[in-house]
Amino acid sequence: MPAWVDGKLMFFADSPPRRLMDLFSLKWSSMVLHALYHWPDHRARTGELQRSLQGISKKMLFQTLKELEQRGLIARHVYEVIPPKVDYRLTPLGMTLAAPIEQMYQWGLENQAALDQMAANYHAATDAPSNAACTADPAPDAD
Repeated sequence: MPAWVDGKLMFFADSPPRRLMDLFSLKWSSMVLHALYHWPDHRARTGELQRSLQGISKKMLFQTLKELEQRGLIARHVYEVIPPKVDYRLTPLGMTLAAPIEQMYQWGLENQAALDQMAANYHAATDAPSNAACTADPAPDAD
């Protein structure tokens, strides 16, 4: 919740919502948590995750897994076998975050028209040159 300080709205960097939103600064974190949430026993091997997350590179997957592990949201389990076998599992803490992420993904499924409209608005704003930019005379230097 933002705070009002001297009549100004403040979103402090250490506030719980900002700390939560920091997790989403890593592009693939919510997708990895979402994928693990759906795998049997909430665990999957690296290759399985990479194949299920279209577009993620191996490097980005490993970076994402490392950060999620450092935050305590997933656990890396190494089996003592040859060749080595590793899987990643949601921790109890990760499960508490995966459930609300699942709600966001459900919203996306239920509101595809809204997502399509957002994409159309974005493309219209970024693809077409601005009429003002095309017709306006350059401003004279104000020296």
